[in-house]
Amino acid sequence: MTQIFEILGKFDTESDCHKLLYAPHPLPLKYREGRVYKIEFEGDEAALKAFVEKVLIDPISQEARIGGQPAFEKAAFVLEYGMKGAALDLEKEMILNYYRSIHTPGFEIKKLTLRTRIYVFGAGAEPAQFVRDIVNPAIHTHEVLKAA
Repeated sequence: MTQIFEILGKFDTESDCHKLLYAPHPLPLKYREGRVYKIEFEGDEAALKAFVEKVLIDPISQEARIGGQPAFEKAAFVLEYGMKGAALDLEKEMILNYYRSIHTPGFEIKKLTLRTRIYVFGAGAEPAQFVRDIVNPAIHTHEVLKAA
């Protein structure tokens, strides 16, 4: 089975896209960011959700969306990127190390994929500059999603 969790900041607001880019963008675009965890697993789904709530979510400042659909429909586009399979992903390794230290987790992680989602808002937003300035093709895979 596969479960996808997107972790978002409860108190985050749209921020100026210039923070993300090397060169100024001519449009006044905004963005929000989320972290996506795709977990392929076998076993008890409730135990997996409990693990995610304990390990991946700060209940005071974060919330989780389950299912993988983009969180913000009004986004002009969504840039989703993550580490290539052969690249060292320290966050992923620490999550798996913690999982392995649990005596009886109630589920088995078969595959864990971590990705960052950047939602870009604003009329006329195009992904080319964002892909160029954010994605490092040597270590990242990426996908541009159109908002539903």
